[in-house]
Amino acid sequence: MSHGAGLYAVVHVMQGARHVVPGSAGFDPAEVLRLAKHFGRTHLFAAPTMIKRLTAHAIEAGKRGDGLRSVVYGGGPMYVADIIEALDHFGPVFIQIYGQGEAPMAITALSRNDIAGRSHPNWQARLGSVGKAQSCVEIKTDAKGEVMVRGELVMPGYWRNPEATAEALRDGWLRTGDMGEIDAEGYLTLKDRSKDVIISGGNNIYPREVEEALLMHPTVCEAAVVGRISEQWGEEVVAFFVAKDGLDETALDAHCLAHIARYKRPRAYFECDALPKNNYGKVLKTELRKRLIAHQKS
Repeated sequence: MSHGAGLYAVVHVMQGARHVVPGSAGFDPAEVLRLAKHFGRTHLFAAPTMIKRLTAHAIEAGKRGDGLRSVVYGGGPMYVADIIEALDHFGPVFIQIYGQGEAPMAITALSRNDIAGRSHPNWQARLGSVGKAQSCVEIKTDAKGEVMVRGELVMPGYWRNPEATAEALRDGWLRTGDMGEIDAEGYLTLKDRSKDVIISGGNNIYPREVEEALLMHPTVCEAAVVGRISEQWGEEVVAFFVAKDGLDETALDAHCLAHIARYKRPRAYFECDALPKNNYGKVLKTELRKRLIAHQKS
């Protein structure tokens, strides 16, 4: 309410819409579906993990999402398998936006039609993107693949921190810290945060690609990949995952080998009851790295 969704609430209220605050003061999928049905024509802002939970609950409860008009998501990676499942259940109600505090809510957008349409030959790749530059900004990638953005919405600098400002802003372009690619049609696909890239044996491995492969397994519900120090390779890939039922790690390893290059596959798998997340639903990879350190010491 104090960030992007709070700003969007202003334009909704200007058009006569109500701003509904759930009584639970949190995210309860059953409550959200109940409120959407009650009020109708409901617009919802959600993190990808919230959409995943909403979809799982709706399927289990036999609810179709009556009253949901638009679900705008962002704030973290949306995995292709998850949005396809959500689309198949709720229909064409989803819109994606990409931004960050330094350029809030307005770097790129993936439209409702882009997300729902499957006629384009590269529709799955497009579904894995964060869309095209919004009208108020320009985007590009530098030689290393870092996403750069400039426009009126980009911050002028960090408060009383000229060193950080000089590092983040270069000739009017904001260095986002996200690695990505822009295709010929202008769609931006994020690879990962630059700080999360794993360098193993001189090869750059993007955790998201490995996570996408893990989530293609029908038993895996959630997955997060981090790097672990390796004397032989510098770093090696390690996967944390949540599964519906008991999962044979040998079978999971074979699954990864079938979908990604051998050097990208995890060298260790850790099954969890749940992945650590912050209040916005983002997986806390710093906590997973701490678990790795503790495991190596034990």
